[in-house]
Amino acid sequence: MATAVETNGKKLSGTLVKVEAVAHPLAEDASEIASNISYHARYSPHFSPFKFEPEQAYYATADSVRDRLIHQWNETYLHYHEVDPKQTYYLSMEYLQGRALTNAIGNLNIQDACAAALNKLGHDLEDITEQEKDAALGNGGLGRLASCFLDSMATLNLPAWGYGLRYRYGLFKQRISKEGQEESAEDWLEKFSPWEVVRHDIVFPVRFFGQVQVNADGSRSWVGGEVVQALAYDVPIPGYKTKNTNSLRLWEAKARAEDFNLFQFNDGQYEAAAHLHSSAQQICAVLYPGDATENGKLLRLKQQFFLCSASLQDIIYRFKERRIEKEWHWSEFPDKVAVQLNDTHPTLAIPELMRLLMDVEGLGWDEAWNVTTRTVAYTNHTVLPEALEKWSQAVMWKLLPRHMEIIQEIDKRFIAMINSTRPDLEGKLSSICIMDNDPKKPVVRMANLCVVSAHTVNGVAQLHSDILTSELFADYVSIWPTKFQNKTNGITPRRWVRFCNPELSNIITKWLKTDEWVTNLDLLTNLRQFAEDDGFQAEWASAKMANKQRLAQYILQVTGVQIDPNSLFDIQVKRIHEYKRQLLNILGAIYRYKKLKEMKPDQRNTTAARTIMIGGKAFATYTNAKRIVKLVNDVGSVVNNDPEVNEYLKVVFVPNYNVSVAEMLIPGSELSQHISTAGMEASGTSNMKFALNGCLIIGTLDGANVEIREEVGEDHFFLFGATADQVPKLRKEREEGMFKPDPRFEEAKQFIRSGAFGSYDYNPLLDSLEGDSGYGRGDYFLVGYDFPSYMDAQERVDKAYKDRKRWLKMSILSTAGSGKFSSDRTISQYAEEIWNIQQCPVP
Repeated sequence: MATAVETNGKKLSGTLVKVEAVAHPLAEDASEIASNISYHARYSPHFSPFKFEPEQAYYATADSVRDRLIHQWNETYLHYHEVDPKQTYYLSMEYLQGRALTNAIGNLNIQDACAAALNKLGHDLEDITEQEKDAALGNGGLGRLASCFLDSMATLNLPAWGYGLRYRYGLFKQRISKEGQEESAEDWLEKFSPWEVVRHDIVFPVRFFGQVQVNADGSRSWVGGEVVQALAYDVPIPGYKTKNTNSLRLWEAKARAEDFNLFQFNDGQYEAAAHLHSSAQQICAVLYPGDATENGKLLRLKQQFFLCSASLQDIIYRFKERRIEKEWHWSEFPDKVAVQLNDTHPTLAIPELMRLLMDVEGLGWDEAWNVTTRTVAYTNHTVLPEALEKWSQAVMWKLLPRHMEIIQEIDKRFIAMINSTRPDLEGKLSSICIMDNDPKKPVVRMANLCVVSAHTVNGVAQLHSDILTSELFADYVSIWPTKFQNKTNGITPRRWVRFCNPELSNIITKWLKTDEWVTNLDLLTNLRQFAEDDGFQAEWASAKMANKQRLAQYILQVTGVQIDPNSLFDIQVKRIHEYKRQLLNILGAIYRYKKLKEMKPDQRNTTAARTIMIGGKAFATYTNAKRIVKLVNDVGSVVNNDPEVNEYLKVVFVPNYNVSVAEMLIPGSELSQHISTAGMEASGTSNMKFALNGCLIIGTLDGANVEIREEVGEDHFFLFGATADQVPKLRKEREEGMFKPDPRFEEAKQFIRSGAFGSYDYNPLLDSLEGDSGYGRGDYFLVGYDFPSYMDAQERVDKAYKDRKRWLKMSILSTAGSGKFSSDRTISQYAEEIWNIQQCPVP
């Protein structure tokens, strides 16, 4: 721990004064790293002098590590500029980066040297890394996937950039009170982020509102309205043990000094004087602002367009910059640029690229369309209707009049193409065209615009891609059969096992006699030969126990609940949503609690003790999701304080779930619940993280669960529930009143209604499971139908857990079967089969 040292009569915590402050930007050994940290504490100060407590030590360490990254970054940038390879630009509204310090020193392979350097300075690396706040740039799986992809792109030496928004507050910080979930603003930028570099020379104008002007030559221009400036902040993305360091470019919205009306300000009209400054600040304030009002809708659309316009202007600028001394033609643009749309949020990149090519660069429609359709590809992440964005035509005409003209023209030409080449589809036009002109609610269907305009459309797990081609986009498949692909998601093995689970990683390396598995995850299959080896199992069990003890300490610290590391750690962490069925999980826990209460003490002694942990954020306006959070907490406060039962069962809600919390939970987990209604989860990636860390899965045949079960083996996956093809039929039977509830399901609901968990009115939540149809009723997500097979699967879990040797074997085989789920594999497939980009290693 830090020690206080006297200097000039002042106390300096840490031992900074003993270490010479000398700049060593490329330091690799401990003493030079210590000197470089000392140098930054003195000469890049962010705080008043005479302090070197953990917070100051963190910022100085981050500055020191950043030196090395900036050197590699500049080399990478220069190399790409000289070689001029085709590059990928990944557009995403979210990036859930997690902490950068552990990742950077891990990828640079300087963990031990950094730890020793900080020891010289009177600090422990673990304490220092804890000072870093998670960047609040994302919400769930979509944003974390984007971050895993960036890590793999750099590790594979691929020339690729990420583009996103620099949210001031991100989503929200979750607090749990007696009322349930409470939201407050995230404070990740309250001080500053040492990992970003502002690029004052990279600024682009982004226009909103205004009107379209027809010029004398017949060309069109978008004029008037308001113009804000997009300023670039770059975050370095280092590859693992490679020189390549790519960029995540985040845009901030600003207004110029000349947009501040000094006359109005001096006249006392302060708000009016700074109107554009205030309007610009709102754009990057919050991720997914509430959109119940027209202002909310306008702000969300502004965010999406701001990301697309700034990024495409930058991409075009960089393309032209590399062609200054060459003769070139716009038809070469798709040979040098691949743009990937991560879900429908960046759909406006399509009409914006058309506008820039036609109105700014002077191309005709056909040439601009050829360039655009050869450049843009689209990843679909969901079949949920509410997530397949549809924007009000009125709102879009108001905010983006030129883009609406372009979208109308794309739609008109698509309809003409169908009429002339596929008369058999004329009856389907109303559902496959882009503009839905329903007079009651005219909208633009963003997913349709993506499918019509992109050269490739991909799903994110085999089951999901099959549903896209056979159901959601079936008519488009008949028009463009080669346009659709599957790219099963993956996770980076660096963050999700190598760095977050060093105990297990060291055992894997020891027994495989190589650490090459970190970049070639398929090598994990070689662990299968040791699955029943007593020595290997003993080491595996001790690594798991160390992680469980660490997790138990964390749970005590954040919730005050004492949990037993010898109990089965059963974890479900993800966004709270009815389709993810946290409600099924807690109903199962309630039934388990009720049965334990009814047992005699000697019967209880024969049960497998279990700690059920649930975590995740419910969207601020999603009432039923927030009721589920409240129920989990209410059940926990009763169960955990019941002396008859609490050594056999604990129920814990883990607050403010984020990447850093996941890095603690996942290594300590033994059973993980991935229990969405079949056909509704596109992929899931936390299931991959859990499996990789030797955790067994209880789950439905949904998303990537299907492929995980194939890889780890059917006997090592606790399967239950209806299959995706049964779901529509089961919903129809429910509507016809043919559902017969299992008595255990009725018992669990009745126990809640009895007031056993407090006086809160849970009837509206339970009503969603009742009736046969109707809004908010009829159990759309089939919790009642799947409940009996879920409870049966949980009994199989209990039985398996009691057989220690069998459970350890299953755990080892889970890790051994996770090789397919590396994001390195996913990104290699994108690079080869969608982007057509090659590795470009920095020499």
